[in-house]
Amino acid sequence: MQHLTRRLWSHSANWHVGDLAWQRFQHVGREPEWQRELWERDGEVAAWAWERQGKTLYLQVDPAHPDLADEVLKRFPDREVMILDAERHLIEALERQGYARLDTDYQVFMTHDLRELPEVEVQEGFTARSITEADLARRVEVHQAVWHPSRLTEESYRNVMAAWPYRADLDWVVEAPDGRFAAKCLIWFDDLNRVGELEPVGTHPDFRRMGLGAAACYGAMRALRDLGADQAIVYPFHGGPAEKFYESLGFRPYARTLNYAR
Repeated sequence: MQHLTRRLWSHSANWHVGDLAWQRFQHVGREPEWQRELWERDGEVAAWAWERQGKTLYLQVDPAHPDLADEVLKRFPDREVMILDAERHLIEALERQGYARLDTDYQVFMTHDLRELPEVEVQEGFTARSITEADLARRVEVHQAVWHPSRLTEESYRNVMAAWPYRADLDWVVEAPDGRFAAKCLIWFDDLNRVGELEPVGTHPDFRRMGLGAAACYGAMRALRDLGADQAIVYPFHGGPAEKFYESLGFRPYARTLNYAR
């Protein structure tokens, strides 16, 4: 699945290799909730489907084989489907199969050029840095505080850290004077396409409106640039505080998601 996603990545594609790693490994024991299938052409994966709880279908299809989109939709009928507005081959297949677009909340795909990034600034006593294995418990604690209630555990985050293309030097936190992690930003680097995805990002409720989330993001983005990346991407929901936050960091929109159902 990641090989196809990496091969097809562009501003016209819905998926990044980091999406698959994070969604697959962030929760231990979640596997019975989904079904994944692959379609091959000429010895390589040309399409994949990821079906969630019998309700939602995520898919990626090589535009060179648009007929596979119809096969995927027939294999998993009557699910709600999320795609990107630039994926014309999927829109056409959905319309052929009798799907209609839904008027629902959507995600905005945003990008940030990495050539000019500000210095990382935090208040006295705070430290912005990447994590180590010894930070695992606190790294999980800040995630649980940001996304409460969360099913992330130390066991599942170990799985995340063992998954390609996770890198600890792109997993940044801001450490508070009392030792707690106040903010965090994880970036997944696709070195072939020179693009990193921010997923997930957040600030502990006790430390919000102090600029610490921005510091974690800028630290991770500067580290991403040092590895040779050209851009960072992120997908907040439209109209929410996350979209405004990323706009304040300099991210700009380039696409949006669409939802379809039959």
